[in-house]
Amino acid sequence: MDNFMDYIYRDFHIMQQTYATLVSVNNKIQIQTDKYSDNITSRQYMTILAIFHLPEDETTLNNIAKKLGTTKQNIKQIINILEGKGYVQTMPSKQDKRAINVSVTKEGWQVAESYAEKSFELFGDIFNDFSVEEMKILWMLLKKLYRFDGEEQDGFEEDANPSGELTEEQIEMAEAFARRRREKYGSK
Repeated sequence: MDNFMDYIYRDFHIMQQTYATLVSVNNKIQIQTDKYSDNITSRQYMTILAIFHLPEDETTLNNIAKKLGTTKQNIKQIINILEGKGYVQTMPSKQDKRAINVSVTKEGWQVAESYAEKSFELFGDIFNDFSVEEMKILWMLLKKLYRFDGEEQDGFEEDANPSGELTEEQIEMAEAFARRRREKYGSK
């Protein structure tokens, strides 16, 4: 019986440590990513990104919250801040008069594009010690963890850049990012 209890305590301890580490990593990454822009936080950027990944007539607070795995109330607070900065605008939904749709303004597109350009450096810093294979495994494990309650993550796999074109600065940042990865892991 003691052996059985040892297994239970060991497993519970590992789960506790994994959870504590996940929360700590999330907090640390959020603090560090917020340093990459004076205009927008990482949570605000992810909210704009979620809007980009939803069909235009389905950008309700509920759908944005679902995409980000959070609550409608949390998204409402972020949208209010973004609206105050002039990065988004809200309007009644054409499909459901009780719902609010959110659209990104020209200024919002610009600030999101600037944040995305800086994300090459950001992701290079965060994932510097990860091989591509390790990143794929981590991504798979995080999606598996997301499904703990039976709900699949509605991720960001689709390209949300409607033009498909990169700016000159984005190309330069991508090239610097690629050089950094080649230096670390060799050419692949």
